[in-house]
Amino acid sequence: MDSNSNSSSSSSEKKEKCNIRVLCRKIVISKEPGLQWLIGSPFFPNFTILSSFRCLHSLSNNPFSPDYSKEADDLRTLLLRGFDIVGALYVKDSAWEENAYKAAEASRSMRKLLYGFDLNGDMIGAAADLATDDIQFFVSGPGQSLKAFDTVVFENYPEKFVWEVGCLLRCELTMKLPIYIPINRPSEAEKIFSSVIDDAAAKVKDPRAAYIVEMVNKDPEEVSQPILLQGGELDFHMDLKGTELLENTDKRSVKKTISCSYFCSKNKSSSPFTRESADAIQVTFLLNQSRSALKPSVPIVEYFPATEPARLVLVSLKLDVLCYASKDLPVASAVSKLIIPGLVDQFATLKKAFLPWLITEHPQLCPYHFFPPGMSHPITTFYELSYGEMEMKQVETRRSLHWRLGLPLDRPLLLAANALNLGSTKGTRGNNSTRTGFGLLKDVHTEIPGSGVSGGLVSLVEGSYEYHHYLQDGFDDSGWGCAYRSLQTIISWFRLQKYTSIEVPSHGEIQQALVEIGDKEPSFVGSREWIGAIELSFVLDKLLGVSCKIINVRSGVELPEKCRELALHFQTQGTPVMIGGGVLAYTLLGVDYNEVSGDCAFLILDPHYTGSDELKKIVNGGWCGWKKAVDSKGRSFFLHDKFYNLLLPQRPNMV
Repeated sequence: MDSNSNSSSSSSEKKEKCNIRVLCRKIVISKEPGLQWLIGSPFFPNFTILSSFRCLHSLSNNPFSPDYSKEADDLRTLLLRGFDIVGALYVKDSAWEENAYKAAEASRSMRKLLYGFDLNGDMIGAAADLATDDIQFFVSGPGQSLKAFDTVVFENYPEKFVWEVGCLLRCELTMKLPIYIPINRPSEAEKIFSSVIDDAAAKVKDPRAAYIVEMVNKDPEEVSQPILLQGGELDFHMDLKGTELLENTDKRSVKKTISCSYFCSKNKSSSPFTRESADAIQVTFLLNQSRSALKPSVPIVEYFPATEPARLVLVSLKLDVLCYASKDLPVASAVSKLIIPGLVDQFATLKKAFLPWLITEHPQLCPYHFFPPGMSHPITTFYELSYGEMEMKQVETRRSLHWRLGLPLDRPLLLAANALNLGSTKGTRGNNSTRTGFGLLKDVHTEIPGSGVSGGLVSLVEGSYEYHHYLQDGFDDSGWGCAYRSLQTIISWFRLQKYTSIEVPSHGEIQQALVEIGDKEPSFVGSREWIGAIELSFVLDKLLGVSCKIINVRSGVELPEKCRELALHFQTQGTPVMIGGGVLAYTLLGVDYNEVSGDCAFLILDPHYTGSDELKKIVNGGWCGWKKAVDSKGRSFFLHDKFYNLLLPQRPNMV
């Protein structure tokens, strides 16, 4: 082969180089064989994986034979419009190419069922070996052989990419539909109901429909005027990128060229992008029932007499659609290609859920959006409100979602209380701002030096907490409120780990809780009386349903003997511990313990601090730091003549 041929071949190989980008921190590989759907977005570069969903529904108990119909029903609900299936992962053995090909074909079948046609010929086929957890990625075109990706790039911080590129759009719709069921023909109920739902779904595409688009959570310094889009102006056949719309827009329809970025914040700080940084746009659906009347007119009431005896069934529907769009996408494209199809999807979901119960008591379905820790994008699900959240049916629904999304099975991340809040008051907490955690320091122990224990094993609190101390939120509790502050830090941990959504209680609210359970007299509320480990356990049980273990020691000298037990607590429970002795209370965040020598140190967060929330000042002043029972100068941190109670909150094992 001559040099020109070699050059041509080298150039061709360079052009065919194919890379894949993985934005999720980790593709969760279950310890059981099965299939996982790989999630991406048309707004990302080709072959970009954002997350993975486990396939839950299979045929004949074969994890590699998906029940496409049931899977599609679930994915239409879970997956926000603006995200889609870009491939699949086959978790089995090291038959890489064979398994990857099957995965790609499965994802192609799923896309066709979800969207009605194949949106992109190339699919990602991935294979994982159960024995080693190794993953290999391939690209597969229809009828083509597999090609391994040349490079696989795993992103450590995907949030910046996701929320710099795109934003969220939300449309809520509540309606009550009257269904008239002929008394003599009850079998017609399903047909009539289906027809009514289909008519309602068709209205969102009606030329008389209107959509108001406006900014959510806007900065007072930023003003973006809302725009009104008429249904008759929308093009439902345009490409999602909206290029056709831009090319054919005349001067009278300039508002159609306005992009989503117009409604996004321009004052982004230099801090890392997170889920809290996501821009949100509100879309409101209206229907012009006055048709094309040129002059104002009074409301018209239409009466349609029943042709036969009928029973009225009033069905309440709540729709709440959340979508993801590139900030460069024209708003008109986002409404026509994301919001409206999302509404149609939810109408279909509700119709399927209501049909079996139409004649009897129909379900109370409500949509919720969640943005669980570890995921780079939100998901949507419907909960049946006829059941209490702790009833078995609801628990199993959440457990199934945890399993599909690869979430831990011992943390309640998908309770309704943890739903994503996209309201217009985001970030505004009124007069309770400091008490509820706005601006408080978090995780101050991460900046402190080592303990000085040689050869010790460090066991620390797992997760985030807020530092609560004397004189915060303008409340003077110096000299008596240290245990209250320790309790506030503990409750902040449960909040930040999504075990609860209650606000961190004030001193008065803590006192009121103790009165309500009969532990204290009414006069206790508003007093400056101390509380200890026992009272803290009562409050945690009442407000959070959290049980606690209490360790008693007769003297501060005996505390080092409990280091092994405390280390086990932090390794298995990971919750902050309250230490109370005499009139002093501290929050314990960890221990450093050498089992051989017995040397140990306690990581203390001191609630007696009265200064400003400056991390450097707190660390340098020793208000958060390692303390030994007896330091190098022979000084004792814990008192010899006082008994101590240690409160060890237990992590709830629940979903």
